[in-house]
Amino acid sequence: MVEKSVFDSFELEVTQEIKGFLKETSSWSYFLSILGFVGIGFMVFGGIIMAFANSFSQLGGSSAYGFGYSVGIGLVYIVLALIYFFPVFYLFNFSKNIKRALSANNNTDFKRAFLNLKSHYKFMGIFTIVFISLYILAIIGVVAGASMF
Repeated sequence: MVEKSVFDSFELEVTQEIKGFLKETSSWSYFLSILGFVGIGFMVFGGIIMAFANSFSQLGGSSAYGFGYSVGIGLVYIVLALIYFFPVFYLFNFSKNIKRALSANNNTDFKRAFLNLKSHYKFMGIFTIVFISLYILAIIGVVAGASMF
């Protein structure tokens, strides 16, 4: 027999106070998503500049690093910008949909907004786990490398 949850027996009420909180949250999430898009633009621009910086510096003489090094760093910037695009896009969609849902009392937009917010946090959570794992592997590698000497 399946037990019913307490949440099955009541409806969630979105009061005016909660709508005010969500409206303010949508403004801040919109602001942060726009800053994120600007940051992504700078990352792509910086990656392109970095990829070609060494070739420009070699016109005037020799460079400390090979051409492949600067291209590799530039590509890392561009790949990180591409990865960062998705959570920023989810945050932007959340702010857009929650604003529209609150102004039109539209449940479909309300649902889409929270679907995007869930996707944003899920992406950021997985991204954080991946980076923590990479840090742990790097620490293990450094300790193992240091113990050889």
